[in-house]
Amino acid sequence: MKPLKQFSIPFTGLKIGTHQFDFEIDNSFFDAFEYSLVKSGDLKVDVELDKQETMLILKIRVRGTIKLDCDKCLAEFDYPVDVRERQIVKFAEDELESDDLEIIVLNKKESSLDIAEILYEFINVSVPYIKLCEQAGATCDQEMIARLESLANPAQQEETDNDADPRWEALKN
Repeated sequence: MKPLKQFSIPFTGLKIGTHQFDFEIDNSFFDAFEYSLVKSGDLKVDVELDKQETMLILKIRVRGTIKLDCDKCLAEFDYPVDVRERQIVKFAEDELESDDLEIIVLNKKESSLDIAEILYEFINVSVPYIKLCEQAGATCDQEMIARLESLANPAQQEETDNDADPRWEALKN
């Protein structure tokens, strides 16, 4: 996963206090994740890392656009993303599982933090359940909607024609 190597933050050499990191996310980022909801996008990530004695506090902001397919007209559109999240990283002697989704527990021997999966989750959670062009301020492809409606109507007519089977008519009499 070479494209994701740039999303690793080495924190061992940093002094206690706040540090700023900037990243750019493009299509190669999403290609590294199999079965991703998002296939392409252009995003900028600002990470403010507050290093303390026993923990790291990350304030993450992801801004930009991702390309989504409209569920109504199947057209591709740019969806604006603006995510602000906080992630806490605690250090322990052995890696324990945390019940809190906001807290990551790292071994004290670790020297860097990979935030690629964290960013991936934040971006995917920002994708709406129903994706429509109207959510991005665009209008749906009216030609495609008309075509879909014309294809939907003959199917309904066939079903009503099948209901009028002459054998059933004979039985009704």
